[in-house]
Amino acid sequence: MSAPLAGSPAIDTADRTNRRMPPRAAASGRKPRGSNSDGFGASRDAQRRAALVLEVLAGVRTPAAAAEALGISLPRYYQVEARALGGLVAACEPRPTGRQANTEQQLAAMGRRCARLEREHARAQALVRAVQRSIGLAAPEKPGAPAKARPGTKGKRTRRPAARALRAVRALRAASGTDAAEHSGSEPIAPPSPLG
Repeated sequence: MSAPLAGSPAIDTADRTNRRMPPRAAASGRKPRGSNSDGFGASRDAQRRAALVLEVLAGVRTPAAAAEALGISLPRYYQVEARALGGLVAACEPRPTGRQANTEQQLAAMGRRCARLEREHARAQALVRAVQRSIGLAAPEKPGAPAKARPGTKGKRTRRPAARALRAVRALRAASGTDAAEHSGSEPIAPPSPLG
C-alpha cells in the first residue's frame, strides 16, 4: 500500500486534528482565534526580557549573563524574573466560562429594571385611584403633605433646629477665652451652663 500524496485529503484531515484548528480555518490557512504567536501582543523589549528569563530557567544562560544582556544589575534581574514567573502563574489561573457581565452592562440592566418598576408602580397607583373613585372612597392624603389642623387649634408648631455645632463653638471659644463677638460679628455668647 502506498502512502498518500502531500496534497491528499487524508493528510489535511490529520493536520487539522493535530493542530486543533476548526476545519474552515485550516482550509483557508487562517490562524484560529486567540492564537497570537508573534510576541503575544507585547513590545520588543518585553519579548526580549521574556526570552532571556526563559533561557535562564532552561539552563541555557546564567542569571549574570542574562542581567548583562539586559543591561541591568543582577538583583534587578531577579526582580524581573520573579515578576515574569508571577505573571505566568497568574495566567495559568482557570478562567470562568461563558459571558462575563461587566459593570456597564449591569448598570444598564438595572436602569431598565428601575424604569420598568416605576411604570408598574404608576400603573398600580392609577388602578387604586380608579377603584377608590368607583366605590366612593376619599383619596388618602399624600405622605409628604403637611397635616391639616383641626378646627379651633393652631396647628403643628415647627421646631427650631438645634445647631449642636454652634453650641460646641461657643463652649470652645469660652474655654479659650477669646471674644465670641469678634468672630461672629454679634454680641458675646454666654458660656454654656455646667449642667448641659
